Amino acid sequence: MSQTSPNSDIVFDDGRTKLSDLWKKEDYWAIWLGFAILIFGFFVFIAGPKADFEKRLAAADKTMSEQAALAPFRTIEYYGAQDAKGRLRSRDSDMGKQIAWLLRNPGRWNTNPVDAFFTPASRVNEANEKAKPAAAKAKEALDAALAAAKEAQAAATEAQFKDEALNKEADSKIAAWRKARSAESSARGRANQQPVNLVPSLLMMLVISCAAFSVGMLVMGKNVPKFAIGFIGVFALAVIAMLFGNQATIRSYGLSFEAWAIILGMLIANTVRTPEFVKPGLQTEFFIKTGLVLLGAEILFDKVMAIGIPGIFVTWVSTPTVLICMYLFGQHVLKMESKTLNIVLNADQSVCGVSAAIATASACRAKKEELALAVGISLAFTSIMMIAMPAAIVAMGMPAVMGGAWIGTTIDSTGAVAAAGAVLGQTALYVAATVKMIQNVLIGIIAFGVAVYWTAVVEPAERIERGEVEAGYKHKVSAWEIWNRFPKFVLGFIGASIVVSSIGASLGPDLGNAVVSEGLVRGLSTPLRSWCFALAFASIGLSTNFRELAPYFKGGKPFTLYLTGQAFNMTISILLVYFMFYVVFPEITAAL
Repeated sequence: MSQTSPNSDIVFDDGRTKLSDLWKKEDYWAIWLGFAILIFGFFVFIAGPKADFEKRLAAADKTMSEQAALAPFRTIEYYGAQDAKGRLRSRDSDMGKQIAWLLRNPGRWNTNPVDAFFTPASRVNEANEKAKPAAAKAKEALDAALAAAKEAQAAATEAQFKDEALNKEADSKIAAWRKARSAESSARGRANQQPVNLVPSLLMMLVISCAAFSVGMLVMGKNVPKFAIGFIGVFALAVIAMLFGNQATIRSYGLSFEAWAIILGMLIANTVRTPEFVKPGLQTEFFIKTGLVLLGAEILFDKVMAIGIPGIFVTWVSTPTVLICMYLFGQHVLKMESKTLNIVLNADQSVCGVSAAIATASACRAKKEELALAVGISLAFTSIMMIAMPAAIVAMGMPAVMGGAWIGTTIDSTGAVAAAGAVLGQTALYVAATVKMIQNVLIGIIAFGVAVYWTAVVEPAERIERGEVEAGYKHKVSAWEIWNRFPKFVLGFIGASIVVSSIGASLGPDLGNAVVSEGLVRGLSTPLRSWCFALAFASIGLSTNFRELAPYFKGGKPFTLYLTGQAFNMTISILLVYFMFYVVFPEITAAL
């Protein structure tokens, strides 16, 4: 027996999960596709370079250990070995570079949008020629700094490191060499730019991504030719959104490609109307769920534990507190007409933005218009917060750790968190990104909690209100009902996090960083997840009708709920950040 939820246009089964669901439901196909990508990435980025990287890391560690025992300061040889370790990134392999070429999206541009796709060799050569004098000057400064560092280190060595003055001189000269090395690297990069032509890679990305999603569409019994034709339109809009998002001025204001995908899609849908041939390609949930499975691979337990108990306590206390309090506020104070919109908006603002909104919308069977509204409000305010929060933190003179943790807890989008944290420096960026990663862990937990609450409390109450059952009716919730309600793709999200984290932990910090963080994650899952999100947001925009959204703006309640929730979130978060990072665990803060 099947029925339609009164709050949704989605039909779902009350019975037990069928075996055929494993290949007929998009939740499962998101898992299969996501894991197929990660398995491919394992062989390319981990299994392949693992043995060679182990040898090179062992040699570098041996040199660093010997040099650390030899001198009371970090020698030139020590830094050389350290740099060799830092250069080990499996995404820099030949195969990794080819994958990076394929996954490129439009670059940054100022006045000419063509620059985002194509930079001719003549212009690149001209720019390189202009940059060569500065590069040559930086190289001379580097050579001089290295010579001075070698001379000072030799003097300290000859004194058997017993002369403190010579040791300090050597340490100072080596630090100057490191600074000159960084400057020379930047100058050399500006003088060695390469011509860019994204047309071949974008066309290939279109074909490969269409083929990958078409496999799932075929097995799910959908019309693949119509999907493929529609997919071309969705892909084109996603590329245009990336183009807008990478314009220099627009980017500085925080308007990301996600926001542009929705804005442009809505403009098309509500003016000239979405073309009929594009509509079969609007597979919003398939795209976003696959992206969320890939997002799971980015949540690595070693990174989560790097911040430790303070970060976990701040996020895991503030997030459910804000979610529950603001849901009650929405229902009992604002009198929100839609419980599903209420919970999706609050999951969006309290957990981690769009990702949590998607998972929660699946768990409570929210309408697509409600999800679109929540995502749109979130992206709009995220753009404001990623600019306003760093400015406010600087104006208040807030420490980097506190500012970073506050940003990570309150700004919705992971990308916006990184951008805002970077304004405050590397320490704030590291803390902000890690705290946001810890918060992302809650996506699965919140989705499960919402599924249970909706099945056991909300829907029985709605049945009583509609007169379907008598007052006082108590619904006995079975495990199968919760299972049927629970968004299955979240299992893929959790599984990807566990599997990839376990692999990284088994390899150790250095090798794990080289082949997992700097290989599988940054070389494959992160850029592919961005593509999936771009496709999903373009689909949301193209399928959203302003007239269908209008009833939800009644009385401005969604905006009031979001603004009140963010104010509450920012208040409780900063108090918890101060308490945990500066009162309870100041030693952890001092070490960051």
